[in-house]
Amino acid sequence: MKVESWIFLGGVFFFTPVAIVYGYMTNWNEWVGFLALLMLVGLCLMVGGYLLFTAKRVGNRPEDRVDGEIHENAGDIGMFSPWSWWPLVLASAAAIGFLGLAVGWWVFFIGAGLAVVGVTGWVYEYSRGDHAH
Repeated sequence: MKVESWIFLGGVFFFTPVAIVYGYMTNWNEWVGFLALLMLVGLCLMVGGYLLFTAKRVGNRPEDRVDGEIHENAGDIGMFSPWSWWPLVLASAAAIGFLGLAVGWWVFFIGAGLAVVGVTGWVYEYSRGDHAH
């Protein structure tokens, strides 16, 4: 993961001067683009820092080593729910919520209510029904 972390952390050294040049080129009158680039610098810092922290904690993966073999990464990586419909419900709720920011607040509250239902269903998906643990 060290390669991935350095790629993201390298974005800090690229996007910081780009933000300053952008601000200078617009005579500091257009704040949205300047602040968006600064937030992009913060995003690169957060993701790169997390990946660097995780790389130090986990150690070298097979793909980080020159002598790494494909079979070393075989096996279960995690638990996934390919049959789950709750991510679709949550994505729909996010779309309705963002539509509500443009159309009206009452639509946003419908999306927020649907998001609560989606998150609750996704969290408790394995607590009841056919796949209960």
